[in-house]
Amino acid sequence: MAAIDPNRGFLKDVKRIVIKVGTAVVTREDGRLALGRLGALCEQLQILNSQGFEVILVSSGAVGAGRQRLRYRKLVHSSFADLQKPQVELDGKACAAVGQNGLMALYDTLFSQLDVTSAQLLVTDNDFRSSEFRKQLTETVDSLLSYKVIPVFNENDAVSTRRAPYEDSSGIFWDNDSLAALLALELKADLLVLLSDVDGLYSGPPSDPQSKLIHTYIKEQLENTITFGDKSRLGRGGMTAKVKAAVYASQAGIPVVITSGFAGDNIVKVLQGERIGTLFHQDAHMWVSNGELNARDMAIAARESSRCFQAMSTNERSKILLDIADALEANEKVILHENEADVAAAKDAGYETSLVSRLALKPGKVSSLANAIRMLANMEEPIGQILKRTELSAGFILDKTSSPLGVLLVIFESRPDALVQIASLSIRTGNGLLLKGGKEARRSNAILHKIITSAIPEIIGGGLIGLVTSRDEIPELLKLDDVIDLVIPRGSNKLVSDIKSSTKIPVLGHADGVCHVYVDKSADMEMAKNIVLDAKTDYPAACNAMETLLVHKDLMENGGVNELLIELQNKGVTINGGPMASSALNLPAAPSFHHEYGSLACTIEIVDDVHAAIDHIHKHGSAHTDSIVTQDREAADIFLRQVDSAAVLHNASTRFSDGFRFGLGAEVGISTSRIHARGPVGVEGLLTTRWIARGSGQVVDNDKGVVYTHRDLTHQT
Repeated sequence: MAAIDPNRGFLKDVKRIVIKVGTAVVTREDGRLALGRLGALCEQLQILNSQGFEVILVSSGAVGAGRQRLRYRKLVHSSFADLQKPQVELDGKACAAVGQNGLMALYDTLFSQLDVTSAQLLVTDNDFRSSEFRKQLTETVDSLLSYKVIPVFNENDAVSTRRAPYEDSSGIFWDNDSLAALLALELKADLLVLLSDVDGLYSGPPSDPQSKLIHTYIKEQLENTITFGDKSRLGRGGMTAKVKAAVYASQAGIPVVITSGFAGDNIVKVLQGERIGTLFHQDAHMWVSNGELNARDMAIAARESSRCFQAMSTNERSKILLDIADALEANEKVILHENEADVAAAKDAGYETSLVSRLALKPGKVSSLANAIRMLANMEEPIGQILKRTELSAGFILDKTSSPLGVLLVIFESRPDALVQIASLSIRTGNGLLLKGGKEARRSNAILHKIITSAIPEIIGGGLIGLVTSRDEIPELLKLDDVIDLVIPRGSNKLVSDIKSSTKIPVLGHADGVCHVYVDKSADMEMAKNIVLDAKTDYPAACNAMETLLVHKDLMENGGVNELLIELQNKGVTINGGPMASSALNLPAAPSFHHEYGSLACTIEIVDDVHAAIDHIHKHGSAHTDSIVTQDREAADIFLRQVDSAAVLHNASTRFSDGFRFGLGAEVGISTSRIHARGPVGVEGLLTTRWIARGSGQVVDNDKGVVYTHRDLTHQT
């Protein structure tokens, strides 16, 4: 038994059902009627009828069945000479007339065996142009259902005024799928079931092993991302037509399920709420989270949408960023309202002060984020830049160009502003994106994601930026090394470590932000006090905040250390000491030199000189950001050259280690990994390279067919 889907609880209230059975279900491969499947279908309808359901059947198959019969009649009455001539396609209207008679005769026989009465109703699209017809249709069907008669509908193709009723897509309805949707609305059905020859809607052709069954269709995320296979074997539109009909009906308020008509009890299972087939519902986007979607489908949707996005012009992509910036500012009040709710909930839940601080969007933050996005929008186009141009041989040019990485998975904690920065950078670089924020920022992340994705044109598809809301989905996402190209974790040491140990996908990020400020003996003390205070107190929860203050031993003798301590304590900073400092200054011992406080607290230690400071940083630091304050140029140069951190500063606060402050527009994170991107990762860190070669017929031929020049043309215009 399939699992019960909690989102299908509404099915318990269903009374009137429209069921459409497709040509591929009604007929066999040879075109003859599939007696076994039709018998099983009629048995299911008899069960529903006896249980008090009002059942309306829309059946395809007449044209296919009629074509088979007429081919046989034509064969019987043809001479050998006739058979040698080119065969003309049979008239579709004649096929419909002959097939309809046989199809209804079979339904009548099968239903009679089950003590059920059926009625035939043939309609054309022109009929529905009359309001009187619609009224009479409803009255007739209501009357039939009151007698527990099952109405069987089909389009009257034999007298349709369209040129080719089984091909023409004009009119009020254009096939039996759209007819079923129209009838569901006209007759006020509670449910529409479309029976097909496959189990439901797949992410790609069902024959493709990579395709996955989609249990719930969310238009905003899946539209333009699904690859359909061939049309129906004998019918008109196959799955494409069914999806169009399902979207039309569901958006008008009629739930729809597409499922297989080959199983003998699928309709009953649907009504029992089992998770089979694909459900279409107008509220699906509200009560089905991204996390409930198949993880692979989300990643594939992100890749497909990103390819559509990359095909847009530079100006079009930049305009999207500008529209996002405007939308954020226009919705600032609702953003702050949702954020305040998250902050209040975090406080009530007893979260640490540092986490609550990272969670809160401070006054002016939304405008700051919007301005950063505008800076990104106005940057030089990053995609397709020629990094190197080489003439391989005469008439054969090779370009090394910048290119998007592909699909990014970014997992972050607490900070909702990270969502905006990451999304804008992903858009600027043409990457698809999956985001997983912390549950403490659920409401903030949801509203920011909604505002950002609403500014993205529908033509790109809703999957460009996906928001994963279920933590349970992360392990599955981390397995998708064939469709996700880079994982960027932003959060605690444990989060980053756990992710690195759980995936084969490359990971870009930092585990800790144990940043140092070293105050040398030749430092300008006023400058030193300002830098130390800023590095610690400007935003204590930031990963680039100072956690350890190193001071030259000579500052113990001239009072410099005491000046720094007093300034920090006046700002409410709790100070712990290393072995030398705690002894000399009577301070409590630090828990560890490799400790990230993330709050108004820090460690101080005394060192002999710049070399000792460097050794300490290499031993206990996290290779994030470290700074020296000194007027001694030689000491500064030694520090800058030898400290092996992602960002090293002279006479400046560690808080400058930030994508926006570095002029990157925004940052997706700060990397301490020794890979292509270190430090604040902006646009360049989210790009890779491609080789584009333009030849004029060259072949290798064991390297005899070409004369290599390998001439550098990079700087030639």
